[in-house]
Amino acid sequence: MSDIGSGDEGISSQKYHGQGMDAGGNNFDSGQQPQEQELATKMLQIQSKRFYLDVKQNRRGRFIKVAEIGADGRRSQIFLAMSTAAEFRDHLSSFSDYYSSLGPPNPENVPDDGKLKSEMMLKDNRRYYLDLKENSRGRFLRVSQTITRGGPRSQIALPAQGMIEFRDALTDLLDDFGTDDGGYKGELPEGRHLRVDNKNFYFDIGQNNRGIYMKVSEVKSNFRTAITVPEKCWSRFRDIMAEYCDKMGRAQLSPPTHQGGSGSGARAGSAQPAREMDTFGGNGASRI
Repeated sequence: MSDIGSGDEGISSQKYHGQGMDAGGNNFDSGQQPQEQELATKMLQIQSKRFYLDVKQNRRGRFIKVAEIGADGRRSQIFLAMSTAAEFRDHLSSFSDYYSSLGPPNPENVPDDGKLKSEMMLKDNRRYYLDLKENSRGRFLRVSQTITRGGPRSQIALPAQGMIEFRDALTDLLDDFGTDDGGYKGELPEGRHLRVDNKNFYFDIGQNNRGIYMKVSEVKSNFRTAITVPEKCWSRFRDIMAEYCDKMGRAQLSPPTHQGGSGSGARAGSAQPAREMDTFGGNGASRI
């Protein structure tokens, strides 16, 4: 059975080359490298691929980076919170049991999409799709990490024959460093969506080791921007919005006043302030 490619062409095969990333796979784009410490690492050689399992720690906490380097030097990687890594470890056992029960490959019984078994994991604003697949080159487990609301997608492909070895290596790391993410233990609210004219606004609740936050994203055709609001200032953020809504409501109910009689002079009252503050119209596309 030959090695299964996973994509992400053109990425350097040098370990740890490139931008620093947090546990969610987000780039630190401030121009400075984060204070990131590697606590442990394991390397697995599975067929013609190498897999690195690195336990790392930065200001946001601990996480596991899984990097796949193919025979041609292509590199792919995903990031797992410690609790997500534990859930993934458990799925590997069930996928391996299912794989063992399949028997020899039979091209006539393969589904059209090649999927033999699938699972999904959810962590904050990240989704992980686990698909045991089969193609002409063999069987493999594809693990895809996505960020909600159109974020980047990354994936690795693990040859099915190496799932147990991978699971055991992951178990060793989790035994040493634990599976507790800390922070809020309850269920976070679901995301919300608001459409205004030709814009879409998404409200997503997430959590990291610094606390709970709301990510507000504005999407318009190929344009996207976002702000992050810490949970500790939601009430103040709400009060400011409510104050503006109240002021605009009173201004729109006030009768318009005219300067200079019937001429074409500027109007006072609600019209000019409304144009300045309207962030939902066609102007001010970079503001929320």
